[in-house]
Amino acid sequence: FFSPEFQVAPETKAVMKWLRSIPFVLSASLHGGELVVTYPYDYSRHPMEEKMFSPTPDEKMFKMLAKAYADAHPVISDRSELRCGGNFVKRGGIINGAEWYSFTGGMADFNYLHTNCFEITVEVGCEKFPLEEELFTIWHENRDALLNYMEMVHRGIKGIVSDKFGNPIKNARISVRGIQHDVTTGN
Repeated sequence: FFSPEFQVAPETKAVMKWLRSIPFVLSASLHGGELVVTYPYDYSRHPMEEKMFSPTPDEKMFKMLAKAYADAHPVISDRSELRCGGNFVKRGGIINGAEWYSFTGGMADFNYLHTNCFEITVEVGCEKFPLEEELFTIWHENRDALLNYMEMVHRGIKGIVSDKFGNPIKNARISVRGIQHDVTTGN
């Protein structure tokens, strides 16, 4: 995931350790500077290609998660191409991260590759550093979308993998036919 020359900051190492210690399954990273929802992979499989579609084996799930957020957001779901983020209207307000712009070391890619957590990135507004008086509006634009996204945690298969005595099995590998990405059971 990280190239050998890539220096990992202590706080990044701490977050990586934390993510591996708690079995999170859903996450969102909030950014500013655009109005769109992105999903992994953020790093193109072809580093020489910028803006190249780079899907995960769980592409359909990630699109569904991103759409759950985008469709519940009053501005992202607005069909006007003249507004902030309007260049993503024809895509439904979502895009594969690497197709938008490729970068290495992203949290969503790390979560997908090294934990059981599916993470999207939400660009909450076109201003990178909004003024304090704009935060209330940004919160209200994103509140219902965040709640809708959090409800997605109830989608999919849930259960306990146990031995013949009913004891949970830690780190059991779970495979789904047709998706070349396994997950493991938690503690």
